[in-house]
Amino acid sequence: MTRFTRRQFLQTSAAVAGSTFVISGTKSSGNVLGANDRIRVAVAGLHGRGKSHMDAFAKLPGVEVSYLVDPDSRQFDPSVKRIEEAGGNTPNTVQDIRKALEDPNVDAVTIATPNHWHALMTIWACEAGKDVYVEKPCSHNIHEGRIAVETARKHNCIVQHGTQSRSNNTWAQIMEVIKSGHYGQLRVARGLCHKRRTSIGFKSPEPPPSALDFDLWLGPAPEQSYHGNLVHYNWHWFWDTGNGDIGNQGVHEMDLARWGIPGATLPKSVVSLGGRFGYEDQGQTANTQVTIFDYGETQLIFQVRGLETQREVTAKFHFDDGTIKNDGKFYRTGESQGESIPDVEYSRGPGGGPFKNFIAAVRSRNVEDLNADILEGHYSSALCHLANISYRLGEQVPFDTKRKAFTDNPAASATFAKMEEHLVKENGIKLDETQYTLGRHLTVDLQNEAFVDDQEANALVTRNYRAPFVVPEKVS
Repeated sequence: MTRFTRRQFLQTSAAVAGSTFVISGTKSSGNVLGANDRIRVAVAGLHGRGKSHMDAFAKLPGVEVSYLVDPDSRQFDPSVKRIEEAGGNTPNTVQDIRKALEDPNVDAVTIATPNHWHALMTIWACEAGKDVYVEKPCSHNIHEGRIAVETARKHNCIVQHGTQSRSNNTWAQIMEVIKSGHYGQLRVARGLCHKRRTSIGFKSPEPPPSALDFDLWLGPAPEQSYHGNLVHYNWHWFWDTGNGDIGNQGVHEMDLARWGIPGATLPKSVVSLGGRFGYEDQGQTANTQVTIFDYGETQLIFQVRGLETQREVTAKFHFDDGTIKNDGKFYRTGESQGESIPDVEYSRGPGGGPFKNFIAAVRSRNVEDLNADILEGHYSSALCHLANISYRLGEQVPFDTKRKAFTDNPAASATFAKMEEHLVKENGIKLDETQYTLGRHLTVDLQNEAFVDDQEANALVTRNYRAPFVVPEKVS
């Protein structure tokens, strides 16, 4: 077996308060790996989605899960057993990702940690010359997503984003049909994240479990007390660590909706509204949210419903004469029977599903082989962040208050009315006794990935980082 020499590097992004640290890695960019060259992977984040990473990579031919990484050492024993049963080898276990990055035999890192670690771990891995599979969203805020993209490009790393629908043939065909103009102008790309989320209650501060390195778990997030609603899942509903369901499940559907708008990156403007209705708990993010993104002739409308409702997690595309749904059919307005969309040519990268596609691109060293390159992940994740920034800067208003962007917009107004109906009829919310958050209408500075003339909004494009867990201002 041939091992390729990779550059050593000095990680300057953690040069904070006079401290630096060095990671020696290997670098395979520019070299095409043969089918018999073994790819050694470190899986970071072993709970939840991390189990899917372990199962997938341990079973792939020519791939070995050589490291398991998690600040909570309670995850190690069952995870090691999982790899031994699936892959036959016994992986190393470490709490700190930097230990795995120091090993020159590690070729790639897969990241299934909480959201607030996604970008920094991607950046560190790329600086160490490792390829990356990073779960959605690839960032916790807009700035660090852009830095992750630029770092990947600088170090010629293969970075796949965990929006798996990019590897789906039906969706690829749908996008090509939309792009062809066969049904005319796309008017609305709609993403739906209707998925029940129950109350998380309240958990009091307490000492963290002895097996958990809580300071390491917090990483880039602000220092704070441990409580039981953070580890291992409910961190999604706190602004310091998560992005609500729009940035959790919703980023999948956001990616589909944006993919359907030819050439779409960031929108001209955004406005978001909603609230955390139906219960009082410790969570901070919205469980009900409607967001309007202006793309000129097309608008992207995104809906989150976390209360009792019919589950619908998908994207739809509306034209003057009807709608394309996820079954690959076009439903003309007023008709219940759909017609198959045209059989057009489309292309997807090698390997099959998202994990196999990633490994195929690692071998070829060709970014264009990826179905969900980090740049696409950055734009779709950034849309979720734009929505949340508008929402977080909003004001509490009665339900008879609507912004001009909704009252002058028939599609948006109808969506708002459907949200009200959902709250009242499906969940018994009394709107005359309830207020909602009406978000700030924000104009987007596309070139700088920020906002026009809004200091409060621009302050939320990034965050204050704790040393040494620092995302740099720019890639040097």
